[in-house]
Amino acid sequence: MARAKNTVAKSGRRHPLATAALVLVGLLVTGAAYVGFTQSSATAEDDWYSYVQTEEARLAGEKLFGANCATCHGANAQGTPDGPSLIGVGAASVNFQVGTGRMPLAFSGPQGMVKPKQFDEKQTIELAAFVASLAPGPGLPDSRYLQGDGDVAAGGTLFRINCAMCHNVAAAGGALTEGKFAPSLMGVGATHVYEAMVTGPQNMPVFNDANITPQQKADIISYLKYIEDKPAVGGLTLGSIGPVAEGLFIWVIGLGMIVALTVWVTAKSN
Repeated sequence: MARAKNTVAKSGRRHPLATAALVLVGLLVTGAAYVGFTQSSATAEDDWYSYVQTEEARLAGEKLFGANCATCHGANAQGTPDGPSLIGVGAASVNFQVGTGRMPLAFSGPQGMVKPKQFDEKQTIELAAFVASLAPGPGLPDSRYLQGDGDVAAGGTLFRINCAMCHNVAAAGGALTEGKFAPSLMGVGATHVYEAMVTGPQNMPVFNDANITPQQKADIISYLKYIEDKPAVGGLTLGSIGPVAEGLFIWVIGLGMIVALTVWVTAKSN
């Protein structure tokens, strides 16, 4: 009887490699899920890249344009006193402006503001297809430049040379003249960052492929993704807007603490 019990006890023991096997299985499942997710995202981008070139998308976009955009931009997108011509702006410009909610405009002002989108992704691509059919212009970016796997160091150098004077070194945005501003780039999707570079929306200059190559644009996108994800090792960022916020913090908090300490020490001595 005792031998039988010992046999059962031994057979019930966990194998020494069981924990390692479980960890390995978990890593494999996690890796497979991640690969599946990234591939599905790339596939969706490739699908839109193909769909925007179809006649089906163009016809659907023409109907949407006539019902929602022609009042300001004209029936043939030729422009009116209330809106500029869209002939030659390309699919990228439409996808950026409509996809970020800037268009249709909520009100007339120094520049279009980001707001909740009025059109879903498919409708946005269809509008882009119609406008792109009117004249050649920048198309939707190739998904291979949007993966965030570029050269982060090179992207940081390019960003500091070409973008930081408006968007801030930390891509937190900054004020411009006449009530305009360069928006923060934190949380902006790779597609819209690329499209902004090739179309130059509002106050932004155009960085075509002769100025910054597609791979260099991919490097900039990788840099933006890096600074968005990395922790703030220096502590509280104060909005990352530079010495004004930092100086104000020192004057209000630092000087305030010194005054409070002086009052406390004086009160204790009395």
